[in-house]
Amino acid sequence: MPKAKQAARRKKFDYNRDRKKLKKKLLKKHNPRIENAQIRNAWDDRKSVARNLQDMGLAFDPNRSLPIKNQSLLEGGGEAAAPVSIVTKPYVLTQLEEEAGRPGTSSKTLSSDLIQYVQHMIRQHRDNYKEMARDEKNYYQDTPKQIRRKINEYKRCHPEQYHAFMASLSPPPAHGPVGGAPQPMVR
Repeated sequence: MPKAKQAARRKKFDYNRDRKKLKKKLLKKHNPRIENAQIRNAWDDRKSVARNLQDMGLAFDPNRSLPIKNQSLLEGGGEAAAPVSIVTKPYVLTQLEEEAGRPGTSSKTLSSDLIQYVQHMIRQHRDNYKEMARDEKNYYQDTPKQIRRKINEYKRCHPEQYHAFMASLSPPPAHGPVGGAPQPMVR
């Protein structure tokens, strides 16, 4: 009976397998971490995904929640109505709406080396991109268009710093008489 012998051989315990890791891997696959804090706090592990989302007022299947209207020539107004569900956890929906309404902060920034490079180019050459391309500090041999892009990126990422830098470059206004010539001192 060769089959019984093979079956017994297959059921031997594998000491090289880490059962604890396998169980953790299986649980992680079936219960993934929910990134959103509001949904994670309101989640009920005993309910299905569809039921949890329905309780929160969220859609599990967008095709069911927003059905496509049938456009046919024969029927006058054959519209499929979306099923009405009872929302038992409306606070999740309001928190998500508040979070979506907040303005997002841009985390885009430039390296300090690039900022110094751009400031040097503007300080030396103002708006002359061809001269910037010939500058000795242009180590990477950027073309005029590449330098223009870097300057525009600097303007976009750090607008306050750019305006302060440009204000520091402009010469201070002359404090003198209207005529421009110095007035002789009268005794």
